Order: sequence, then C-alpha cells, then structure tokens
Amino acid sequence: MIVDLATQLWPRTSTRFDTGRMSTVETLPEIDFFGETDTLLGVLSRVVLYNDHHHSFDEVIHQVSKATGCSRDEAEGIAWEVHTRGHALVFEGELIDCLSVSSVLEEIALNTQVMT
Repeated sequence: MIVDLATQLWPRTSTRFDTGRMSTVETLPEIDFFGETDTLLGVLSRVVLYNDHHHSFDEVIHQVSKATGCSRDEAEGIAWEVHTRGHALVFEGELIDCLSVSSVLEEIALNTQVMT
C-alpha cells in the first residue's frame, strides 16, 4: 500500500462559496501509522544525532539515554562524539525502532536523521 504522507500531514484545503461569502475549509485526515507497520519491519536503519550548539551536555545525555535505553556513561560518550565530530551514530536497528528513537530525541528539538 502506497501512502501519500505529505497529504496526510499537510492536508489540502477546499474553498466553498456560500451565499456570496468565500470560506476555506480544512479537512484533517486520519493518520494510521501503526496500522501498516509490516513494511517497516526488517529494514535495517540507523539514527544519527547532529550537534546544534543549543543543548547542554546533560540535556543530550539524558535524552540519548531515554531514547535508546543505554547507560549514562554510553550516552555521555555519544554526547562527546557529537560535540567533537559534529555528529554521532546513536542507534542501529529496524526502521520502526529507529523512528521511535528519533522521535524521542526530537522531543527536545535535537537534530536527527534516520538513514536506511
């Protein structure tokens, strides 16, 4: 099943003309992300975290640990790699898991990229 994600996230608007007045009606679509996860299984991917100069080390360490379940020491190592190299590999696994990790990192507006 092919889904036009852009249309689901940014719905089209329709214009109505009612008794000489123009009004714009926006319809919000239903997004069923978890209904079609079988296409996301088995696809190996990775999450890369980028340096942004806006978050403290403690914020990054906490969020990486929260997103991946790694220890504070491992998260601190990732934070230092991001700081010194500008980016670091945070997680590798199936695409659905990478999307989940990325979404937790982005809760505090960290810059991530999911690569397949």
